[in-house]
Amino acid sequence: MEIDIREVKAEVEAAFARYEAALVNNDVATLEALFHDDPRTIRYGGGENLYGMDAIRAFRRARSPVGLERMLARTVITTYGQDFAVASTLFQRENAPGRIGRQQQSWVRFPEGWRVVAAHVSVIADDGAA
Repeated sequence: MEIDIREVKAEVEAAFARYEAALVNNDVATLEALFHDDPRTIRYGGGENLYGMDAIRAFRRARSPVGLERMLARTVITTYGQDFAVASTLFQRENAPGRIGRQQQSWVRFPEGWRVVAAHVSVIADDGAA
């Protein structure tokens, strides 16, 4: 298996950037489109465990659009073959000093494009090691 095929990695980096722009701008339609629409898609959030796209969709539509801006750090995107990737990043928000967020996503290439099939978001105390 080839890891980090240049053109595949560029595709996932573009999908990840599209996701990040949609997240901070509360573009719910794009966020929903970038998750695989399936009952097996999972998103563990900072305060919620979402099983299935219906639950993810309901969460996104009810979420406040206030305070979503953030700065990313130490983003690592690794591709495995042509159709699977993992994206991991740290993030900080000005409205949450002393806290650092962690986000990890599993991306799969489907006929309609790259989609998140599993995601985990958590926040911990910032010990300065980021």
